[in-house]
Amino acid sequence: MSRLRDIPLSVLDLAPVTTTTDARTALRHTRELAQHVERLGYRRFWLAEHHNMPGIASSSPAVLIGHVADATTTLRVGSGGVMLPNHPPLVVAEQFGTLTALHPDRIDLGIGRAPGTDQRTARALRRTEGPLSVDDFPQQLSELMGYFEGTEELSAVPAHGNKPPVWLLGSSGYSAQVAGLLGLPFAFAHHFSAENTIPALRLYRERFRPSAVLAEPHAMVCASVIVADTDEHARWIAAPGGLAFLRLRQNKPGPLATPQEAADYPYTEFDRLVVHDRLSSQVVGSPETARGQLDQLLADTGADELMVTTMVADQSDRLRSYELLAELAGLSGSSERVKTEVEV
Repeated sequence: MSRLRDIPLSVLDLAPVTTTTDARTALRHTRELAQHVERLGYRRFWLAEHHNMPGIASSSPAVLIGHVADATTTLRVGSGGVMLPNHPPLVVAEQFGTLTALHPDRIDLGIGRAPGTDQRTARALRRTEGPLSVDDFPQQLSELMGYFEGTEELSAVPAHGNKPPVWLLGSSGYSAQVAGLLGLPFAFAHHFSAENTIPALRLYRERFRPSAVLAEPHAMVCASVIVADTDEHARWIAAPGGLAFLRLRQNKPGPLATPQEAADYPYTEFDRLVVHDRLSSQVVGSPETARGQLDQLLADTGADELMVTTMVADQSDRLRSYELLAELAGLSGSSERVKTEVEV
Protein backbone atom coordinates (compact mmCIF):
# COMPACT_ATOMS: atom_id res chain seq x y z
CA MET A 1 0.00 0.00 0.00
CA SER A 2 1.30 3.42 -0.95
CA ARG A 3 2.08 5.68 2.03
CA LEU A 4 0.72 8.51 -0.07
CA ARG A 5 -2.72 7.27 0.93
CA ASP A 6 -2.00 7.57 4.65
CA ILE A 7 -1.21 11.25 5.07
CA PRO A 8 -2.91 14.60 4.32
CA LEU A 9 -2.17 16.12 0.92
CA SER A 10 -1.98 19.89 0.43
CA VAL A 11 -1.09 22.61 -2.08
CA LEU A 12 1.43 25.47 -2.16
CA ASP A 13 0.53 28.04 -4.81
CA LEU A 14 2.62 30.94 -6.14
CA ALA A 15 0.03 32.37 -8.57
CA PRO A 16 2.33 31.96 -11.58
CA VAL A 17 2.27 34.64 -14.28
CA THR A 18 3.13 33.31 -17.73
CA THR A 19 4.20 34.85 -21.03
CA THR A 20 0.61 34.44 -22.26
CA THR A 21 -1.23 35.67 -19.15
CA ASP A 22 -1.09 38.59 -16.70
CA ALA A 23 -1.23 38.96 -12.92
CA ARG A 24 -5.01 39.36 -12.90
CA THR A 25 -5.38 36.06 -14.72
CA ALA A 26 -2.88 34.41 -12.38
CA LEU A 27 -4.92 35.44 -9.34
CA ARG A 28 -8.11 34.20 -10.95
CA HIS A 29 -6.38 30.88 -11.64
CA THR A 30 -5.33 30.65 -7.99
CA ARG A 31 -8.94 30.98 -6.88
CA GLU A 32 -10.02 28.40 -9.47
CA LEU A 33 -7.30 26.00 -8.35
CA ALA A 34 -8.29 26.33 -4.69
CA GLN A 35 -11.89 25.47 -5.49
CA HIS A 36 -10.74 22.56 -7.62
CA VAL A 37 -8.50 20.97 -4.99
CA GLU A 38 -11.12 21.50 -2.29
CA ARG A 39 -13.55 19.41 -4.31
CA LEU A 40 -10.85 16.77 -4.72
CA GLY A 41 -10.28 16.55 -0.96
CA TYR A 42 -6.95 18.31 -0.42
CA ARG A 43 -6.23 19.44 3.14
CA ARG A 44 -4.48 22.83 2.99
CA PHE A 45 -3.95 25.56 0.43
CA TRP A 46 -1.01 27.83 1.22
CA LEU A 47 0.12 30.97 -0.60
CA ALA A 48 3.80 31.90 -0.90
CA GLU A 49 5.32 35.36 -0.43
CA HIS A 50 7.65 36.62 -3.16
CA HIS A 51 8.50 40.16 -4.25
CA ASN A 52 9.92 41.79 -7.38
CA MET A 53 9.43 38.60 -9.40
CA PRO A 54 7.54 39.10 -12.70
CA GLY A 55 6.52 35.45 -12.83
CA ILE A 56 4.88 35.28 -9.39
CA ALA A 57 1.76 37.23 -8.36
CA SER A 58 1.61 36.07 -4.73
CA SER A 59 3.27 39.09 -3.16
CA SER A 60 0.54 39.67 -0.55
CA PRO A 61 -0.29 36.36 1.19
CA ALA A 62 -2.71 37.82 3.74
CA VAL A 63 -4.81 39.43 0.99
CA LEU A 64 -4.81 36.26 -1.12
CA ILE A 65 -5.63 34.07 1.88
CA GLY A 66 -8.75 36.10 2.56
CA HIS A 67 -9.72 35.91 -1.11
CA VAL A 68 -9.25 32.13 -1.27
CA ALA A 69 -10.94 31.51 2.08
CA ASP A 70 -13.98 33.48 0.88
CA ALA A 71 -14.13 31.32 -2.25
CA THR A 72 -13.93 27.99 -0.38
CA THR A 73 -15.61 26.40 2.63
CA THR A 74 -13.47 23.61 4.10
CA LEU A 75 -9.88 24.07 2.92
CA ARG A 76 -7.40 25.26 5.52
CA VAL A 77 -5.91 28.35 3.88
CA GLY A 78 -2.58 29.74 4.99
CA SER A 79 0.77 31.32 4.29
CA GLY A 80 3.64 29.36 2.91
CA GLY A 81 4.81 31.61 4.28
CA VAL A 82 4.89 35.07 5.69
CA MET A 83 8.53 36.16 5.62
CA LEU A 84 8.70 37.67 9.10
CA PRO A 85 11.80 39.89 8.56
CA ASN A 86 9.79 41.83 5.96
CA HIS A 87 6.96 42.78 8.32
CA PRO A 88 6.44 44.24 11.80
CA PRO A 89 5.16 41.41 14.01
CA LEU A 90 2.29 43.66 15.12
CA VAL A 91 1.02 43.91 11.53
CA VAL A 92 1.25 40.15 10.97
CA ALA A 93 -0.66 39.52 14.23
CA GLU A 94 -3.38 41.96 13.21
CA GLN A 95 -3.69 40.48 9.72
CA PHE A 96 -3.87 36.85 10.79
CA GLY A 97 -5.98 37.59 13.84
CA THR A 98 -8.46 39.22 11.47
CA LEU A 99 -8.33 36.30 9.04
CA THR A 100 -8.89 33.82 11.87
CA ALA A 101 -11.79 35.84 13.27
CA LEU A 102 -13.39 35.88 9.82
CA HIS A 103 -12.67 32.22 9.06
CA PRO A 104 -12.48 30.32 12.38
CA ASP A 105 -10.52 27.04 12.36
CA ARG A 106 -9.51 27.48 8.72
CA ILE A 107 -6.40 29.69 8.76
CA ASP A 108 -2.75 28.58 9.05
CA LEU A 109 0.16 30.94 9.71
CA GLY A 110 3.37 29.65 8.18
CA ILE A 111 6.37 31.76 9.16
CA GLY A 112 9.71 31.99 7.35
CA ARG A 113 12.86 33.89 8.27
CA ALA A 114 14.25 34.58 4.77
CA PRO A 115 13.29 37.78 2.91
CA GLY A 116 11.95 35.90 -0.11
CA THR A 117 13.46 38.49 -2.42
CA ASP A 118 16.65 40.37 -3.31
CA GLN A 119 18.41 42.73 -0.89
CA ARG A 120 17.27 45.91 -2.63
CA THR A 121 13.63 44.87 -2.46
CA ALA A 122 14.04 43.75 1.14
CA ARG A 123 15.26 47.25 2.03
CA ALA A 124 12.23 48.76 0.33
CA LEU A 125 9.93 46.45 2.30
CA ARG A 126 11.59 47.26 5.61
CA ARG A 127 12.05 50.99 4.83
CA THR A 128 15.55 51.04 6.25
CA GLU A 129 19.03 51.61 4.91
CA GLY A 130 20.61 49.75 7.82
CA PRO A 131 22.21 46.32 7.49
CA LEU A 132 19.73 43.54 6.74
CA SER A 133 19.87 40.53 9.02
CA VAL A 134 17.62 37.64 10.00
CA ASP A 135 19.50 37.14 13.27
CA ASP A 136 16.69 38.76 15.26
CA PHE A 137 14.16 36.21 13.99
CA PRO A 138 13.70 34.53 17.42
CA GLN A 139 12.86 37.91 18.98
CA GLN A 140 10.46 38.77 16.16
CA LEU A 141 8.78 35.39 16.52
CA SER A 142 8.48 35.79 20.29
CA GLU A 143 6.91 39.22 19.84
CA LEU A 144 4.45 37.86 17.27
CA MET A 145 3.38 35.02 19.57
CA GLY A 146 3.01 37.51 22.41
CA TYR A 147 0.42 39.51 20.49
CA PHE A 148 -1.68 36.39 19.96
CA GLU A 149 -1.30 35.37 23.60
CA GLY A 150 -1.93 38.83 25.03
CA THR A 151 1.44 39.14 26.77
CA GLU A 152 2.71 42.22 24.92
CA GLU A 153 2.10 45.76 26.15
CA LEU A 154 0.32 46.67 22.93
CA SER A 155 -2.95 45.03 21.90
CA ALA A 156 -3.01 43.56 18.41
CA VAL A 157 -6.77 43.61 17.85
CA PRO A 158 -8.22 41.08 17.02
CA ALA A 159 -5.19 38.77 17.37
CA HIS A 160 -5.68 37.96 21.06
CA GLY A 161 -8.16 35.09 21.16
CA ASN A 162 -7.88 34.49 17.41
CA LYS A 163 -4.54 32.71 17.10
CA PRO A 164 -4.18 30.45 14.06
CA PRO A 165 -1.96 27.34 14.14
CA VAL A 166 1.62 28.55 13.66
CA TRP A 167 4.09 26.58 11.52
CA LEU A 168 7.76 27.32 11.05
CA LEU A 169 9.05 27.00 7.49
CA GLY A 170 12.59 26.30 6.49
CA SER A 171 15.08 25.27 3.82
CA SER A 172 17.98 24.59 6.18
CA GLY A 173 18.61 23.44 9.73
CA TYR A 174 18.11 26.77 11.50
CA SER A 175 14.31 26.95 11.46
CA ALA A 176 14.17 23.19 11.99
CA GLN A 177 15.94 23.58 15.31
CA VAL A 178 13.80 26.57 16.36
CA ALA A 179 10.60 24.68 15.49
CA GLY A 180 11.79 21.70 17.50
CA LEU A 181 12.76 23.73 20.55
CA LEU A 182 9.41 25.56 20.53
CA GLY A 183 7.39 22.40 19.93
CA LEU A 184 5.85 23.75 16.71
CA PRO A 185 4.99 21.96 13.48
CA PHE A 186 7.66 22.29 10.79
CA ALA A 187 7.33 22.52 7.00
CA PHE A 188 10.42 21.95 4.89
CA ALA A 189 10.95 23.41 1.40
CA HIS A 190 12.15 20.27 -0.37
CA HIS A 191 11.08 21.83 -3.68
CA PHE A 192 14.09 24.17 -3.69
CA SER A 193 16.43 22.69 -1.09
CA ALA A 194 16.27 18.95 -1.64
CA GLU A 195 19.81 18.30 -0.43
CA ASN A 196 18.96 19.71 3.01
CA THR A 197 15.69 17.87 3.55
CA ILE A 198 16.85 14.81 5.48
CA PRO A 199 19.40 16.65 7.69
CA ALA A 200 16.88 19.37 8.59
CA LEU A 201 14.13 16.91 9.49
CA ARG A 202 16.59 14.95 11.60
CA LEU A 203 17.53 18.12 13.47
CA TYR A 204 13.87 19.00 14.00
CA ARG A 205 13.08 15.63 15.52
CA GLU A 206 16.23 15.53 17.63
CA ARG A 207 15.62 19.00 19.10
CA PHE A 208 11.88 18.63 19.54
CA ARG A 209 10.41 19.47 22.92
CA PRO A 210 6.73 18.73 23.67
CA SER A 211 4.58 21.85 23.95
CA ALA A 212 0.99 22.88 24.47
CA VAL A 213 0.66 22.62 20.68
CA LEU A 214 2.28 19.26 19.97
CA ALA A 215 3.20 16.23 22.03
CA GLU A 216 5.34 14.81 19.21
CA PRO A 217 7.12 16.24 16.14
CA HIS A 218 4.91 16.96 13.14
CA ALA A 219 6.69 17.56 9.83
CA MET A 220 5.39 18.46 6.41
CA VAL A 221 7.49 18.26 3.26
CA CYS A 222 6.75 20.49 0.28
CA ALA A 223 7.77 18.98 -3.07
CA SER A 224 7.56 20.10 -6.67
CA VAL A 225 5.21 17.64 -8.37
CA ILE A 226 4.01 17.56 -11.98
CA VAL A 227 1.80 14.65 -12.99
CA ALA A 228 0.42 14.12 -16.48
CA ASP A 229 -1.18 11.26 -18.36
CA THR A 230 2.20 10.27 -19.83
CA ASP A 231 5.83 10.69 -18.84
CA GLU A 232 6.47 12.55 -22.09
CA HIS A 233 3.79 15.15 -21.50
CA ALA A 234 4.87 15.61 -17.88
CA ARG A 235 8.44 16.34 -18.98
CA TRP A 236 7.17 18.70 -21.68
CA ILE A 237 5.11 20.84 -19.29
CA ALA A 238 7.83 20.71 -16.60
CA ALA A 239 10.46 22.30 -18.87
CA PRO A 240 9.38 25.93 -18.27
CA GLY A 241 10.00 25.49 -14.55
CA GLY A 242 13.56 24.49 -15.28
CA LEU A 243 14.04 27.51 -17.51
CA ALA A 244 12.54 29.79 -14.81
CA PHE A 245 15.08 28.49 -12.30
CA LEU A 246 17.91 29.05 -14.77
CA ARG A 247 16.82 32.64 -15.37
CA LEU A 248 16.58 33.23 -11.64
CA ARG A 249 20.15 31.96 -11.25
CA GLN A 250 21.17 34.43 -13.96
CA ASN A 251 19.36 37.24 -12.11
CA LYS A 252 16.93 37.56 -15.02
CA PRO A 253 13.57 36.48 -13.58
CA GLY A 254 10.60 36.74 -15.88
CA PRO A 255 7.15 35.29 -16.58
CA LEU A 256 6.84 31.52 -16.81
CA ALA A 257 7.52 30.43 -20.38
CA THR A 258 5.32 28.12 -22.42
CA PRO A 259 6.64 24.60 -23.07
CA GLN A 260 7.39 25.56 -26.68
CA GLU A 261 9.32 28.65 -25.59
CA ALA A 262 11.30 26.49 -23.17
CA ALA A 263 12.05 23.99 -25.93
CA ASP A 264 13.24 26.77 -28.26
CA TYR A 265 15.50 28.46 -25.70
CA PRO A 266 19.22 28.52 -26.74
CA TYR A 267 20.66 26.60 -23.79
CA THR A 268 24.42 26.30 -23.35
CA GLU A 269 25.85 23.01 -22.13
CA PHE A 270 26.16 24.49 -18.63
CA ASP A 271 22.57 25.75 -18.80
CA ARG A 272 21.40 22.23 -19.55
CA LEU A 273 23.28 20.88 -16.54
CA VAL A 274 21.66 23.49 -14.28
CA VAL A 275 18.18 22.67 -15.57
CA HIS A 276 18.77 18.93 -15.35
CA ASP A 277 19.96 19.24 -11.76
CA ARG A 278 16.90 21.30 -10.90
CA LEU A 279 14.42 18.91 -12.47
CA SER A 280 16.11 15.85 -10.98
CA SER A 281 14.90 16.83 -7.50
CA GLN A 282 11.29 17.14 -8.68
CA VAL A 283 8.58 14.54 -9.14
CA VAL A 284 7.73 14.57 -12.84
CA GLY A 285 5.92 11.86 -14.74
CA SER A 286 2.84 9.75 -15.30
CA PRO A 287 0.79 8.59 -12.31
CA GLU A 288 2.78 5.37 -12.06
CA THR A 289 6.12 7.19 -12.22
CA ALA A 290 4.98 9.80 -9.72
CA ARG A 291 3.72 7.18 -7.28
CA GLY A 292 7.11 5.52 -7.08
CA GLN A 293 8.98 8.80 -6.60
CA LEU A 294 6.57 10.09 -3.96
CA ASP A 295 6.54 6.83 -2.03
CA GLN A 296 10.35 6.98 -1.94
CA LEU A 297 10.29 10.60 -0.75
CA LEU A 298 7.84 9.80 2.02
CA ALA A 299 9.81 6.73 3.07
CA ASP A 300 13.04 8.74 3.18
CA THR A 301 11.58 11.69 5.12
CA GLY A 302 8.95 10.06 7.32
CA ALA A 303 6.80 13.13 6.62
CA ASP A 304 3.47 13.44 8.43
CA GLU A 305 2.01 15.55 5.62
CA LEU A 306 2.85 16.23 1.99
CA MET A 307 2.42 19.60 0.30
CA VAL A 308 2.98 19.96 -3.43
CA THR A 309 3.57 22.88 -5.74
CA THR A 310 2.99 22.60 -9.48
CA MET A 311 4.51 25.33 -11.65
CA VAL A 312 3.26 24.76 -15.17
CA ALA A 313 2.21 27.31 -17.76
CA ASP A 314 -1.19 25.99 -18.77
CA GLN A 315 -3.98 26.10 -16.19
CA SER A 316 -5.64 22.98 -17.57
CA ASP A 317 -2.38 21.05 -17.15
CA ARG A 318 -2.12 22.32 -13.58
CA LEU A 319 -5.67 21.29 -12.70
CA ARG A 320 -5.12 17.90 -14.31
CA SER A 321 -1.90 17.33 -12.37
CA TYR A 322 -3.66 17.87 -9.03
CA GLU A 323 -6.52 15.65 -10.17
CA LEU A 324 -4.20 12.76 -11.06
CA LEU A 325 -2.32 13.21 -7.79
CA ALA A 326 -5.58 13.10 -5.83
CA GLU A 327 -6.40 9.79 -7.49
CA LEU A 328 -2.99 8.42 -6.51
CA ALA A 329 -3.55 9.52 -2.92
CA GLY A 330 -6.99 7.95 -2.82
CA LEU A 331 -8.69 11.23 -1.94
CA SER A 332 -12.42 10.86 -1.75
CA GLY A 333 -13.16 13.77 -4.05
CA SER A 334 -15.25 15.29 -1.28
CA SER A 335 -14.27 18.05 1.13
CA GLU A 336 -14.46 15.92 4.24
CA ARG A 337 -12.00 17.34 6.73
CA VAL A 338 -9.07 15.31 8.00
CA LYS A 339 -8.48 15.94 11.72
CA THR A 340 -4.90 16.34 12.95
CA GLU A 341 -3.30 17.48 16.14
CA VAL A 342 -1.97 20.56 14.38
CA GLU A 343 -5.46 21.87 13.62
CA VAL A 344 -6.23 22.55 17.28
